[in-house]
Amino acid sequence: MNSTRLENIAPAKSIVINQKVYEKRRNGQDVTVLSLGEAYFSIPDFGFNELDHNVGYHYSDSQGMPELRDRIEEYYKYNNNTSVSKDNIIISAGSKALTLNYMLGILNSNDEVLLHEPAWLSYEDQAKLCDATVTYIPYKEEISSFEKYFTDKTKLIVINNPNNPSGLIYKHEELRRLIELANINGIYVLVDEAYSDFISDSFKSAAEWINEFDNLCVINSMSKNFGMSGWRIGYAIANDKIIKSLTVLNQHTITCAPTILQMYFSKYMKEIYNICKPQLRELINKRKKVESLLHKYDIPYLEGSATFYFFIDISKSKYNGDDLSVILMDEHSIATVPGSAYGKTTGKFLRVSIGTESFEKIDNALKIISEYLKNE
Repeated sequence: MNSTRLENIAPAKSIVINQKVYEKRRNGQDVTVLSLGEAYFSIPDFGFNELDHNVGYHYSDSQGMPELRDRIEEYYKYNNNTSVSKDNIIISAGSKALTLNYMLGILNSNDEVLLHEPAWLSYEDQAKLCDATVTYIPYKEEISSFEKYFTDKTKLIVINNPNNPSGLIYKHEELRRLIELANINGIYVLVDEAYSDFISDSFKSAAEWINEFDNLCVINSMSKNFGMSGWRIGYAIANDKIIKSLTVLNQHTITCAPTILQMYFSKYMKEIYNICKPQLRELINKRKKVESLLHKYDIPYLEGSATFYFFIDISKSKYNGDDLSVILMDEHSIATVPGSAYGKTTGKFLRVSIGTESFEKIDNALKIISEYLKNE
């Protein structure tokens, strides 16, 4: 393949690392996996017998099946106390596809995308696939200062709320002010809320403002929040104009999200949520326990209270994140993701995920990591 768009696109570091995990496991090695971007929940098999397979075998609505959009509308009313119409919802094959499609719909060559560090690693490469440039806002900057990074070329700012990998939750009114300022300056805003259920309190979604601001699109992931990452069901919420554009892009990329999986979610979404909700609470409690371990081992990290990630600061080490990540994998079979994947000034960080391993294995891994942070 020789497309110039691919020349500057690097493999996703988290996926590269997880491929090493799979190789080690195939060779019979025990690996402590702190690199996976998901949480493991215990979810029963509700079965497909009650679904109409004659419908499930075929294409369905490119905007998403109305029945599932009804369930998502109800979910926002119940879970976020936010009113959204199913007409303002589009379903696709995971939220990642919608992030790219939204960028394709608004970006032209040499437009600028602003990303606040630490930024989920695919945002930059998706922007590059749209021939846009990326400018990182340093992680130390508060949201109130983002406006000073606006330029004549700025076309989009992406906010991941809650943040992967820090767990930061942006203050609701500060986020609204940013969207308002961006709108005044002709800048679109993408708010990625894929971790909206991985929190200790109720979450306030930016979706409540979609009809107030023409520049806003909110993206979320059913497969992420419900621990069903392999099912690839994500959705976006936006005004009518944006939804129509995203529907056209859906038509030309995936046609529709998998029909039978949409039917499954439509029928069992309430049951799945009720099963996942206590497990989500347990995971947040686990996060608090792991946070205590970070204090115990004197491991600094970026402030955050949500998700199953910690973005730990290894600046006390003689290694950067890339090197230490390799050492941890090769010498200790501990898989982490280097901070360089999440920005320009985050090279001395590691992302640690606690969603798939036992507390005991996480404890042991952090103890080993802490040894590399001691002054030598």
